[in-house]
Amino acid sequence: MKKAAIVGERQAILVEAPIPTIQNDEVLVKVHVAPMCSEYKKFVNGTVGQCLGHEAVGEVVDIAQHGPHQIGDRVVLMPLNGCGKCHLCLAGDYIHCLDNKMSDCTMSQYIVKPAFMLKKIPDEVSYEKASLACCALGPTFGAMQTLGVNVFDTLLVTGLGPVGIGAIVNARYRGARVIAVESNAYRSQLARELGVVDVIDPRDPDALEKIRSYCDQNGPDYAIDCSGAVPAHRLCIDAVRRKGSVVFVGESHVETPVTISKDMIRKGLHLFGAWHYNLNDFPKIMQVIQHSPLVEKMITHRFPMSRIQDAFETSAQQNSVKILLKPWE
Repeated sequence: MKKAAIVGERQAILVEAPIPTIQNDEVLVKVHVAPMCSEYKKFVNGTVGQCLGHEAVGEVVDIAQHGPHQIGDRVVLMPLNGCGKCHLCLAGDYIHCLDNKMSDCTMSQYIVKPAFMLKKIPDEVSYEKASLACCALGPTFGAMQTLGVNVFDTLLVTGLGPVGIGAIVNARYRGARVIAVESNAYRSQLARELGVVDVIDPRDPDALEKIRSYCDQNGPDYAIDCSGAVPAHRLCIDAVRRKGSVVFVGESHVETPVTISKDMIRKGLHLFGAWHYNLNDFPKIMQVIQHSPLVEKMITHRFPMSRIQDAFETSAQQNSVKILLKPWE
C-alpha cells in the first residue's frame, strides 16, 4: 500500500508499506478520506517520519473476529486508541484512557483500529462530511457538551484554525452568539460568513473591552480557546463573566499564569480541559453534520494523496480550514 511520509524540511512523498495485519478485536479499514490537521508543523520543521495523520473515514475490508462491524461498513475512525476495557473506555471517554496509544497513521491506504473505535456513518452522509466528526468538530463538540452551550449563551472563541472554525459551526448550530478572536485574515473573513458577532484581532490593545462591549460589560458566558497560546488563555479568563466557564482545547506546553484568588475564588470561574467527545455522543455530532448549513464551508481543499507535497504546502500557508486527502487518487 501507499502512505505519506515526511523525508526532510518541507519535503513530503509517498512510500510503499505492507498492508497491516489484524488480530484479536481489530478491524482493517480501507481509508477513503484522511483530513489533515497539525501535521504541517512537522512538514515545516522537517521532522522525518512515515506515520502521519490521526483522522480518517473509510470502509471495513477485514475483521479479525465477530464483533459490531461487518465487511463493507462505512465508518469514522476515532483519533488515537484506548484499551477498550477500563472504566473510561467503557464510559465512552476513551480519549483519556491511561493506555491511550498515539500511533495512528491515517495518511495511508489502509489502517488497523480496535473495533470499538469505529463508528458507523449514516447512509445519507458522505465520507467527506463524515470526516468532520474527527478533529474538525469533535474537540469543541465535546467542550460544548461539557458546558451545555445553548441559544441563550454568548461564547468567546479564541484561535480560528480548523478546530476554532469548528467551534463556530458547533455553537451556531446550538443557537449561541459567538465572538471570535483571530489575526489571520482568511479565517477571520470565513468566521464572519459563518455568522459571528465580530472577529477581534488579538493584537488590538482594546480587545478585552471590545469583547465586553457585546455583553453589557459583563463578559461572555463561556470561552473556548483553540489556539494554545498563553495570551489567549489569559484573554479567555479575563473576558468571561463572573461564574463563567473556560474550556482549553488548543494544545499548549507553556505555563499559563492563573491567580487562584482573583481568577478562581472571587470570580467563581470554572476552568476545564477538553480533548475530544464522548463516544456515546456520536449520533449527536452526526446531527450537526447532517443538518447544519455551515459544515460545507469547513472543507476548503481536496487533494489526491499523490499530490501530498502540494497538500502540505497548502496546509502550511494557513489559508485553509480542513484539507481532505484522498489516498486512492
